[in-house]
Amino acid sequence: MENTKNKNLRLIEKFQQQEIDGHYIYGFLAKKQKNEQNRKLLQRIASDELSHYEVYKRYTAKELKPNRMVVLLFKLAASILGPTFTIKLLEKNEIDAQKAYAEISEYPEIKDIIRDEEEHENSLIAMLEEDRLNYMGSVVLGLNDALVELTGALAGLTLALRNPELIALTGSITGIAAAFSMAASEYLSTKSEDAGKGAVKAAVYTGFAYMFTVAVLILPFLLLRNVFLSLSLTLASAVLIIAAFNFYYSIVKEEKFIRRFSEMVILSFGVAALSFGVGFVLRQFFGIEA
Repeated sequence: MENTKNKNLRLIEKFQQQEIDGHYIYGFLAKKQKNEQNRKLLQRIASDELSHYEVYKRYTAKELKPNRMVVLLFKLAASILGPTFTIKLLEKNEIDAQKAYAEISEYPEIKDIIRDEEEHENSLIAMLEEDRLNYMGSVVLGLNDALVELTGALAGLTLALRNPELIALTGSITGIAAAFSMAASEYLSTKSEDAGKGAVKAAVYTGFAYMFTVAVLILPFLLLRNVFLSLSLTLASAVLIIAAFNFYYSIVKEEKFIRRFSEMVILSFGVAALSFGVGFVLRQFFGIEA
């Protein structure tokens, strides 16, 4: 019995820490919110989080300070990745916590906290609207095409040319030209669809996503002399880009991470392997020596 009580108190202390962290994070998000109604909603949620903290404090008899590192990371996420990602990540953590509430359901005030958390989730879902999310499809298009096309092109160029400067130059020209081409195609596509999105903005998102990916993938060839090591780092960078983007996408769109991540990795590496083979065949056909 004593062990169960201690376990419950440790769990309550964990929730208490989450609530005080959430109080400061939602307070920060409220200050950054331009919409008055949304700002008031986030301020109310921040206040609710503090009230929940006080409830848990009555059981633990402990005064906890916010975890500075956690609060800082969420503030950085809000500043860089936007409020939607940050809020959904916070709510995801709270949904995961709700599954553990059953273990301490004998405490009467816990049910009120669960009800508050569910109300928060519904209110926030209704509130969330972020301009960049309307152009997620354009970002996906730019990233997908750059990862698939450029990893393949760099793999083929690596075996065919064996010269890091030449590979970087050829890859850069190919990537930049493709970025402009993709941006122009997205502009025309968005304009013809009349889907409520700005054609110019959609083109910018696509082009920027493509150019960013090109820069990251080509960088190893500019820094290293060993072309095969450079290619290995390029492929590793591609995996990191895919993982980071799909984590972001899975949070804001509430989709499964593994499925999308696996599809993009298989496509990118499949094309890279085929291109590497094409580079070998063409090298032999033209009789090019290292």
